[in-house]
Amino acid sequence: MKAVVATGYGQPEEFQVAEVPVPRPGPGQIQVRIAAASINPTDVVLPGGAYRGSVELEFPHVPGNDFAGTVTEVGPGVTAFAVGDEIFGAAVPRAMRAIASKTRPSLSTGAFAEYAVFEADAPVLAHRPPGLDAADAAALATAGMTALPLIGKAKLKEGQTALVIGATGGVGTALVPLLAAAGVHVIATATEADVELLRGLGAAEVIGYGDAYPQDVDTVFNLVLKADRIAPAVEAVRPGGKLLSIVYPPAEPVRDDIEQEFVLDLDGEFGDMSDVAELAVSGALTATISRRYTLDEGREACVAFVREHTAGKVVITT
Repeated sequence: MKAVVATGYGQPEEFQVAEVPVPRPGPGQIQVRIAAASINPTDVVLPGGAYRGSVELEFPHVPGNDFAGTVTEVGPGVTAFAVGDEIFGAAVPRAMRAIASKTRPSLSTGAFAEYAVFEADAPVLAHRPPGLDAADAAALATAGMTALPLIGKAKLKEGQTALVIGATGGVGTALVPLLAAAGVHVIATATEADVELLRGLGAAEVIGYGDAYPQDVDTVFNLVLKADRIAPAVEAVRPGGKLLSIVYPPAEPVRDDIEQEFVLDLDGEFGDMSDVAELAVSGALTATISRRYTLDEGREACVAFVREHTAGKVVITT
């Protein structure tokens, strides 16, 4: 089969589109014919060697976490899915088993391929409803499963304020509409080119990346800042407020009058992929896709994701 492949640690410019063996499912696993996949930072950071030492890859390595496709084969013991089912979800490479869910890990052989194998019993896999396009489903998988716990942890009320730092990414473009629908006053960071997009998603205010953050914000959502750059975001939170971050490794708390938490919901405590599907069909969760590539253009898609500014998600279709 055809797949995007990293043959060793390196940058996405070194990825190739090559022929690799079709993976086969074992007990508790399913094989899926991939229709669409979307790019996440892990897909390019991991082969780049950033986590080398804690996560060692075997090469050739096929990246790709988020996907939508059709079940083509089921392994022994699988009851949740059958051949012909349209499904979507998210799964990390098998090399990341140590940091996956301890109870129902979602692991795969890599979604930037014609076929991939996934663990069937995982909260981040679900049937794709007819009203949800395959590309949209792939774009919403990790973004939706990240936005839901952020909303759940924040517990914001109508009229309160939220600062979303990194609002134009996949998670940000899923999070902003959910906050706006709850009556939250959303302040989003973005480039000038993305102001119209974010206002359309429900942001009440849009500020530049270099602008000073507002003060006394009820909840700050940090979607992009690393620990050495997070101090201004911390200072923006009102006493008794919250700073919720999805950036790994998490920053150490520096204020004792706010809640500061790294949010990662591997077990779907705040909603599983079926909830993402339901919200997407209802229109509450919307997919923002800025660029689409074919599998043959998979290397170029990964390069563009890293080297160029993109709003929302970059999707690879097969």
